[in-house]
Amino acid sequence: MDTKEIFEQMAPRYDTADRIKTAKIIAGAIRSELTDTREKSAMDYGCGTGLIGLELIDLFKSILFVDASARMIEQVERKIEKARVSTAQTLCGDFCAEPPQVRADYILMAQTLLHAGSYSLLLHRLYGALNQGGRLLIVDFDKNESVKSDIVHNGFVQAELTQELRQMGFASAGARTFFHGKNIFMNQDASLFILTAVK
Repeated sequence: MDTKEIFEQMAPRYDTADRIKTAKIIAGAIRSELTDTREKSAMDYGCGTGLIGLELIDLFKSILFVDASARMIEQVERKIEKARVSTAQTLCGDFCAEPPQVRADYILMAQTLLHAGSYSLLLHRLYGALNQGGRLLIVDFDKNESVKSDIVHNGFVQAELTQELRQMGFASAGARTFFHGKNIFMNQDASLFILTAVK
């Protein structure tokens, strides 16, 4: 079973208490990085059921929720409709499979890069989807040697990721660890970082 199929099956029961709690922590970290975004467009790439992006919807003029799983997108659409949000749209798509036809001032990507087989390709595609001067915000796990998996990367080294983004063409990139949790990454204790890169 590939990653997409796993998420298709998980979608209806994805929003557990632990995931909701972690999403609020991540949304808080992203919020602390943002200023003067009210007239800007955003994209939540790999949005899942929208737990993080929906927490930040008040910050942007518009937000596009993108996920490769149609069932995840269905969950987002239900939430948008229930909350009567007029500034949000959805798109079922995989930028690794096909280059994006959409653009945004801000791209948010939380706990998604570790699922990307070729994460360098995904980062290139996201760079292309950013407007000039736009920002890419990545939240993911710090490198964790305790995690052994065939389906996810075992986290990332912040310095290596920021260097790769700079080599790709980003004008600046910086990262910091903001959260340590128990059993949050494949049943291992782990830490989350936030990385901001400016095009």
